[in-house]
Amino acid sequence: MKRIDMLVVGGGAAGMLAAVAAREAARKRQIPDKDFSIVILERNALPGAKIRISGGGRCNVTHAAEPDELLARGFLNRSEQRFLRHALHTFRSDDLLALLDRQGVRCEARPDGKVFPVAGFSASDVVHALERMTEERAVTMETSCTVGAIERLEDAFAVTAGERTFTAAVLILATGGVSYPSTGSRGDGLLFARRLGHTIVKPSPALAPVLTMEKPSPMLAGVSLRSVALIASAGGKQVSRRGDVLFTHRGFSGPAVLSLSRAVAELFRTEGSCRLFADMFPDLTPDALQETLLLETKRNGAKLVRKFLQHSQGAPPSALIAVIMHQAGVPADVQLSGLARASRLSLLQTLKRFPLGSVKAVPLEEGEVSAGGVSLTEVNPKTMQSRLVPALFFAGELLDYAGEIGGFNLQAAFSVGYLAGRSAAGLRSR
Repeated sequence: MKRIDMLVVGGGAAGMLAAVAAREAARKRQIPDKDFSIVILERNALPGAKIRISGGGRCNVTHAAEPDELLARGFLNRSEQRFLRHALHTFRSDDLLALLDRQGVRCEARPDGKVFPVAGFSASDVVHALERMTEERAVTMETSCTVGAIERLEDAFAVTAGERTFTAAVLILATGGVSYPSTGSRGDGLLFARRLGHTIVKPSPALAPVLTMEKPSPMLAGVSLRSVALIASAGGKQVSRRGDVLFTHRGFSGPAVLSLSRAVAELFRTEGSCRLFADMFPDLTPDALQETLLLETKRNGAKLVRKFLQHSQGAPPSALIAVIMHQAGVPADVQLSGLARASRLSLLQTLKRFPLGSVKAVPLEEGEVSAGGVSLTEVNPKTMQSRLVPALFFAGELLDYAGEIGGFNLQAAFSVGYLAGRSAAGLRSR
């Protein structure tokens, strides 16, 4: 049985930053490395599996914004904003970028605020930088090491991994949620947390595609709707997001879909069904859109309706126009001047609320992150220490929060991990 001062279960973004922060805090207190052992147990052969595949291998490492702005943009649930505020102020996005820059990985922000490594660098370079940080701080990384059980002893934790058992004075669980199980995020940490006495909010999908009962036409697979309002409706309730929507062979994806997927899954769960619609002209009210159509009819009544749609500002994709007109019951060859009032109203209704189908599923395993996890009420947001179990800390996606697409979730993982590690090291100096 090997005795360790601080054990981190999970070698992802949160786990590695926790170890890095713990060593930095210990060194500031002049605690020799040999007197404060830090070990990461990672089930995969290589750490940072989820980072490696993020952004298609490009890795949207963070979002360029001040902490409060980042919270407002990236975390729409007020309780999650309150929980994450201290962590995001403690370790900011520019702190992360400075760490990566010192390791030779330069990043830049895009106009939309998303931050990626510059050309020539990839997600793997980000992971290698994190690995070097742990090595420089005398952190031991045990890979291919799957934890099977955790037990709370009188003054320590017994952690069993295969034939080995580690005892740790301080334990940080950073095992991830349940999305992308192929990366090792299989919910083990949630099981350990529950056995240690914590409440687990049932995991649900977030940043996931939405599958529909009526599969889109194969001809539309790969077609994107640009900057539409995506609407989910069920039981008199309605939620929406603005952004791009991508038609797939099974349903829909794209930024607006990923952003709305958590709410869609909740509506589907509580109401038993959910329908999706797209507002093709979200910047125009129904009356303003009708006025635009009538004005063009006066100017150029001989123009075909489909040509008007093709050349209007914010026009739907050409591949979809025939579908829209069919849905509205408008003949393909009708002119603007020949559009009867009933047909005009039907067309306007279709453009403002184009039916995309009934939700079949929001696949939990395909989400970029998962919502649900360890209840935030049982974790101290100033330290990330359990309110129930002394010397137990949590970090990353196994906590019950989930952010929007755009680098928010990775930044939260880094920030929460950093705060947990720094706080955990503080116990050692007492």
